[in-house]
Amino acid sequence: MITEETNPHSKEIDALSIQEIIRIMNEENLLVTEAVKAASDPISLAVRDAVNAIRSGGRLIYIGAGTSGRLGVLDASEIPPTFNVSPDLVRGLIAGGNRALTEAIEGAEDDENTGIEAVSGVSEKDMLIGITASGTTPFTISALRVGKTHGAKCWLLTCNDVEYDFPDGIIKLLVGPEIIAGSTRLKAGTATKIVLNMISTAAMIQLGEVYQGYMVDVVPSNKKLRSRAIRIIREITGCGDEEAEALMDRSGGNAKTAILMRLKGLSREEAKGLLERSDGSLRKALGEGLSPFRKGG
Repeated sequence: MITEETNPHSKEIDALSIQEIIRIMNEENLLVTEAVKAASDPISLAVRDAVNAIRSGGRLIYIGAGTSGRLGVLDASEIPPTFNVSPDLVRGLIAGGNRALTEAIEGAEDDENTGIEAVSGVSEKDMLIGITASGTTPFTISALRVGKTHGAKCWLLTCNDVEYDFPDGIIKLLVGPEIIAGSTRLKAGTATKIVLNMISTAAMIQLGEVYQGYMVDVVPSNKKLRSRAIRIIREITGCGDEEAEALMDRSGGNAKTAILMRLKGLSREEAKGLLERSDGSLRKALGEGLSPFRKGG
């Protein structure tokens, strides 16, 4: 397996200076962006399936063990505060449960039965992304196989050149051997984090959670985020600080609603109703068409 091979560039790394170690790590990390770019097509198809799953009332579910599982849980946990969606919409499942987030649970990744149990509630509406750098983790592969029998869309995200006939798609991030053989928390982990960001963020954009590059559904749960929401209202509508703050309060703390109230002259209830009829898309609610630069979808 590629992820277990030794890297010729780091054969003498334990005899090098700190500066030389950092230089090698930087050079190896450049391969991450190349690998992610090479996988653009399957990543795009995975986003499409994620959007379709969520629109049908399903969920996007990540499942993995060790570093892969932690990265899935991390990405899923950051979606609700960023896009103001239910915590159930994007979920992360990790071998060994919550304890595995902070410590290694020996043998958890080899337990096929636990993987099967973890996806017992998956349905045909859901999308399951199995994350495994090696592409062979029993916990993850067994979960994907069973998820497929439940009718879910099933994708594999891996850093090895593996082949399976049951997933709906495979994203291969071929970053090459790590500078410490088998330590997939390095390049493989970095590439995985980038791709999970891409999938969840692009899906949320397609679902109308972003407008003109702003997180218009941000949850103002602290001073920083409230200030951000007020700034978004001000910059999109062109109003002053005081009006933006008043709109924020009148909207019930939702920047998207506040923007629509200001630009369309609507009450809070009218703005919320228009957003519901527009599938949550501020662009659609404002009657704006898609960008002429938009491709695919």
